[in-house]
Amino acid sequence: MPEPVPDDWIAVGQIVGLFGTGGEIRVRALGRFPQRFRELRRVYLGDEHRPVNIRHRRVTEKGILLRLDAITSREEAREAIGSFLYVPEAEAVQLPKGEYFVHQIVGLSVVTSAGEALGKVTDVISTGSNDVYVVRGPRGEVLLPALKEVIKQIDLESGTMTVEPLPGLLD
Repeated sequence: MPEPVPDDWIAVGQIVGLFGTGGEIRVRALGRFPQRFRELRRVYLGDEHRPVNIRHRRVTEKGILLRLDAITSREEAREAIGSFLYVPEAEAVQLPKGEYFVHQIVGLSVVTSAGEALGKVTDVISTGSNDVYVVRGPRGEVLLPALKEVIKQIDLESGTMTVEPLPGLLD
């Protein structure tokens, strides 16, 4: 199987600390599926997407502990702190209909149902209760709550998001 191309990566975790003396790392899971680490056998480390095998894993309430074949000492683990762990998009968890990965939302052109262009989504803020889409365009920065009442349609093929702003949202 050929290695995936760089546009096809999904970040599934970030190395946030060390555990023990043998190179085990603490990983903060990204997304809603931390249990994915129970089945993963290989991840891709850092911006260079270096393939590394998972030799051992423990999923705990405080995060995930991993032993990777490419990190064998505490010093190597310390150097890896802050690095992201990726999987190819083809191996990503399948989301339910109507849910999207952040990388699918960022970059979409946003228009109101009345046809006004608001700009492009530049960021997604996770607030706990719902995500907020940061849109930059002619009105400056607009924050759109990711609610069914506001987000009317997401069309990934055309790269557009149609919204119905709540009263006062664009004032």
